[in-house]
Amino acid sequence: MSTVMWEARAADGRTDELLAHVLAHAAPEADVYRSRDGRIVVIDPTGRGLDDVPAGLTARPAHAWPFEPVAR
Repeated sequence: MSTVMWEARAADGRTDELLAHVLAHAAPEADVYRSRDGRIVVIDPTGRGLDDVPAGLTARPAHAWPFEPVAR
């Protein structure tokens, strides 16, 4: 199963709104991180990631990358 890393930068002044949206829509198993420059990152071990966010909440389209675990 893939883990998805999802990242978006909030539009000016909309970080709290973007964070609220992400918290409401991310899988309960996902870890959510916030940076001081308005970026929100989600690490989702379910592989679902997030759907598109409402228009105007992000400064640019969100990015998502699937990752596979590596045996050590």
